[in-house]
Amino acid sequence: MFSERLGVEESCCQEDFHGLSVSKRLVRSVSQKLRKKNNNRSLGEEEDEDGDDVNGVSLKCLTLYGRGGGCKVGADTGDELGDSSNRRRSSSGEEGKGYKPVCGPQDTAVVDCFSYGVRDRFWRRHHHHRKNSELDESITTNNKMNIFLPDDILEMCLVRLPLTSLMNARLVCKKWRSLTTTPRFLQMRREGLYQNPWLFLFGAVKDGFCSGEIHALDVSQNQWHRIDAGFLRGRFLFSVASVQDDIFIVGGCSSLTNFGKVDRSSFKTHRGVLSFSPLTKSWRKIPSMKYARSIPILGVFEVSLDFPSCQSHQSRQDRRFPRSRIGGVSDVYEDPHKLSMRRHCRSTINETEASTLPSRKAHKLLKQISDLSSSKSSRRFLLIAVGGLGSWDEPLDSGEIYDSVSNKWTDIARLPFDFGVACSGVVCGKMFFVYSETDKLAAYDIERGFWIAVQATPIPPRVHEYYPKLVSSNSRLFMLSVSWCEGDGQIGRRNKAVRKLWELDLMYLTWTEVSVHPDAPMDWNAVFVADKNLIFGVEMFKIFGQVLDFFTVCDVTDMSNWNHISRNHVTHELDGSSCVTKSVAVLHL
Repeated sequence: MFSERLGVEESCCQEDFHGLSVSKRLVRSVSQKLRKKNNNRSLGEEEDEDGDDVNGVSLKCLTLYGRGGGCKVGADTGDELGDSSNRRRSSSGEEGKGYKPVCGPQDTAVVDCFSYGVRDRFWRRHHHHRKNSELDESITTNNKMNIFLPDDILEMCLVRLPLTSLMNARLVCKKWRSLTTTPRFLQMRREGLYQNPWLFLFGAVKDGFCSGEIHALDVSQNQWHRIDAGFLRGRFLFSVASVQDDIFIVGGCSSLTNFGKVDRSSFKTHRGVLSFSPLTKSWRKIPSMKYARSIPILGVFEVSLDFPSCQSHQSRQDRRFPRSRIGGVSDVYEDPHKLSMRRHCRSTINETEASTLPSRKAHKLLKQISDLSSSKSSRRFLLIAVGGLGSWDEPLDSGEIYDSVSNKWTDIARLPFDFGVACSGVVCGKMFFVYSETDKLAAYDIERGFWIAVQATPIPPRVHEYYPKLVSSNSRLFMLSVSWCEGDGQIGRRNKAVRKLWELDLMYLTWTEVSVHPDAPMDWNAVFVADKNLIFGVEMFKIFGQVLDFFTVCDVTDMSNWNHISRNHVTHELDGSSCVTKSVAVLHL
């Protein structure tokens, strides 16, 4: 009885399934719901074995029959009920005559369908989306790879950047900034071939005030940069020198009544020394000089760590120029017994001090050298300052030298007698050459610690309003001076002034003219500096209410060619007093 009732119910269900019809709107809504549901699944889900699953939706569609844009659906639902014979047929015939299956076999178990052509379009859209997701994944992987690159590879990449790009790279993250400011990185950049010459123009005066701005020219890119230097605000008539990768600012003046203005009526002369690092944009104070100086003549020596201390120079100077005793009672008129006893005690003390003092100094020097040699990036240098103007604006003939190991200034011998006021100087080899306003040349021997008068002939003719400038390039000594020359026509009818380049033969001590500067000498305070085999010239002058600048360069291997390297005239906004207060340094960065 129960089996007969069950058979009747099954037959009723089969009749209901045969009579079931699915509308197009219902199929579309079901398909959309399934898509949304499957799109929310994780992307890491594996695809179907047949490879027809698209974005989580099975493409094994039901048997579709299309006519007139409509859709008839036949689904195998008998599998769920255990009878595969129960299947909805089309109303046009049991076997579906005149229609062709569109997508796949009939024995599917997933209820989903698409109209004609939708499957291909949906597959192409998903394939494009999958390609984009793979591309995003590859980009993310590459970014992670760049972030976790080893430090040595990052250093090799960053050390090859130009200075401007390197400064921008330091803004990326703290790691890159700390990596590019280490002594090891700076040493790698210094020893590599990735550096270009940079010119730094100091002493800019704007609207009557010493702004303290530094104008930097990238010679390779012909691009100007402006650096704010608050330490130099209100300071003028100082000298600069390039030391390795840094620039030393020595001496100078500042107004007492009108701070910030170029006022020589009431001023103060400075002894302070500053060091500026363009690579790290950092400033540090150096021990002050013993004497206040403005516009001193500077020279830089690079020496080895075992170079003798500058204290020996001072001892030679003391022995050569003993101090005179003024006033008091002579030892001759004192008690002979007391005199002999005092001399005996003095000799004993001197012997004791002589036995202990050198060992102390040697121990101290060795300790300083070991501390310095512990950092491979450090190199020992000597900075010499000679001449200039004193606190009362008087010319100075004294000099002093700074040792980077002892971090102290030491007096050196004065300039030779009747030498005159020093106007220019440069280091060439192991000698510091100084030229005076009276056309005399002297050289300071850094190893022996005394001055040598150099008798060079013939003396290059010059106009006395223009002081000569000494320049050293590739261990060759040059001098630029302005002289009158005869033009075309009769003698004396068309005279003009030209700036000529002379070279001194260090063997025979003779001057030889090697080149003529192409520009007319409009600036009596022109500055010339050298970097390796290049000589740079900077001229500034005021004409028609504007300050013009001319930057030129000459290669010592081809002395006949002078080239202009900048025509931007960055000094248009500066005052005419900048022509007097300017100073230039060149670095290879």
